[in-house]
Amino acid sequence: MKFHRNDDCEKSFQELKHHLVTAPILSIPTGSGGFVVYSDASKNGLGCVLMQNSKVIAYASRQLKEYEKKYPTHELELAAVIFALKIWRHYHYGERCQIYTDHKSLKYFFTQKELNMRQRRWLELVKDYNCEINYHPGKANVIADALSRKSLAAISLKYVDRKHLLMDLRRLELEIVPKGLIEKLVALTLQPTILERIKKSQNTDPYLTSLKTKIESGKEVPFQISSDGVIKYRNRLCVPEGTIRKEILTEAHTIPYSVHPGTTKMYRDLKMHYWWPGMKKDVIEFVEQCLTCQQVKAEHQRPT
Repeated sequence: MKFHRNDDCEKSFQELKHHLVTAPILSIPTGSGGFVVYSDASKNGLGCVLMQNSKVIAYASRQLKEYEKKYPTHELELAAVIFALKIWRHYHYGERCQIYTDHKSLKYFFTQKELNMRQRRWLELVKDYNCEINYHPGKANVIADALSRKSLAAISLKYVDRKHLLMDLRRLELEIVPKGLIEKLVALTLQPTILERIKKSQNTDPYLTSLKTKIESGKEVPFQISSDGVIKYRNRLCVPEGTIRKEILTEAHTIPYSVHPGTTKMYRDLKMHYWWPGMKKDVIEFVEQCLTCQQVKAEHQRPT
């Protein structure tokens, strides 16, 4: 059969070539280590993204089982982490990895004393990996969020009289997605994490670059450079001067979980993870300038 190349063929070819050479495309892992996971959960399912060197290695998602729909929010978020560790075990096992979730309480999962039996089983599984769970706002984690919200509801309605087909799809973890959903998912992009931004900004901060020179020359200073090249002070991230500090202060003070903490609590929480010169002074000034805090601040007067 003779092949006829017309305008439609040329258009399709050019479109295919464009999608093959433009991001986002899945990358092949380079060596081992340096993996980052973004996970999220919703009332529909679990979603996660595996990345290395800011490139997407793999996507994964699944629907919630019936009994999982009764889980509280924090357990669903933890289930997404467990899901990612299990499916990408061959990447994570024996290597240090960073996991980002939009549920802040999971950062303290390893230090909780009162856990139910399910959480204890998950804790034992997580302990097999050298991973660190970090908080990442949902609005900056759009891909994992989108993956977790894919739904089989339309399929259930469409094939209500062919339950065996629906059961086979679920058993094989296959999905039929509406036209256009994949295009929307491909168009989504991940915003740089705060860790990546701090690492990049450290290289242009005069104070931190001089510190890095001292560390590399072997001088005794209470700072160190981590395996991923980030300068730390007693295992806390050294935040360079600039807008990042303001963003960290704003995030710590105004997110729904924190309920506008006072200076003491806010400083105590921040210094567990971050460090910069004069941080306590900056926290005090930030809280004093918060309009909401000033409006609800109780007045202390001498009794009459």
